[in-house]
Amino acid sequence: MPDPMAGLPPRFLRTPEAARYLGLSGRTLEKHRTYGTGPTYRKIGGRVVYAVDDLKAWADLGAKTSTSDPGKGTVLPAKKHPVLRPYAGQERR
Repeated sequence: MPDPMAGLPPRFLRTPEAARYLGLSGRTLEKHRTYGTGPTYRKIGGRVVYAVDDLKAWADLGAKTSTSDPGKGTVLPAKKHPVLRPYAGQERR
């Protein structure tokens, strides 16, 4: 069956719509954007928008078929992740 959306331009969602689409809160999606752990977004006319295809692709990063699937489920939580730096001197007390 042909895709009825095939000939249409990409659909963009604003942050609240995108969050509902993903089942997240708008604030969580904003945090993902800030920390660089979320879906690809664009700024059009100063407004943040998400393409539906980008939201699907990001959600698929966390797809699993079993709780023991190694190497799958790479969607990071919406929080800062520490940058590990090599030890370069004395430890502080």
